[in-house]
Amino acid sequence: MSTPDRLIEATQELLWERGYVGTSPKAIQQRAGAGQGSMYHHFTGKPDLALAAIDRTSAQMREAAGRVLDGPGPAYERISGYLLREREVLRGCPVGRLTMDPDVMASDELRAPVDETLAWLRGRLTEIVQEGLDKGEFTPGLVAGEIAAAIVATVQGGYVLARASGSSAAFDSAVTGLLSLLAARTPSA
Repeated sequence: MSTPDRLIEATQELLWERGYVGTSPKAIQQRAGAGQGSMYHHFTGKPDLALAAIDRTSAQMREAAGRVLDGPGPAYERISGYLLREREVLRGCPVGRLTMDPDVMASDELRAPVDETLAWLRGRLTEIVQEGLDKGEFTPGLVAGEIAAAIVATVQGGYVLARASGSSAAFDSAVTGLLSLLAARTPSA
């Protein structure tokens, strides 16, 4: 792996574990096995490196979600696959956690990829829910954008519940509850 890639990967992990303030250039260099000169040769400083790391984390999240959401099958199965996919639940979402970081949220540049990724996810889920509505998979009258927002909120809130309790059971319960609501259909007239 190249030095810039090692630096970005180390920054990704440290941002996920410690947040922006807790991610020092020295910690990045130690984790990446790179010297200060290498870091500043490839990046202008911590904000530049953090942006590269956030961009990569966001791209990885979109790729992982897309593998399930863009696959074949009915809308409910794709949404279910997304909600039930393997995650490091007790670590939280590497993108969602950034929304709780005041330094990231205070920077328009660092916040932008976080917002864009969550907006992409809501948009993709909205399209899939609408497909399901159009094909009669879901209860008529549901608003696709609202259901998509509820899916994202369930995942992000599930991470918070799991981390608070120290158990992935809280995440699993939230996902199971949402899926049961999505599977419910009103009886035909």
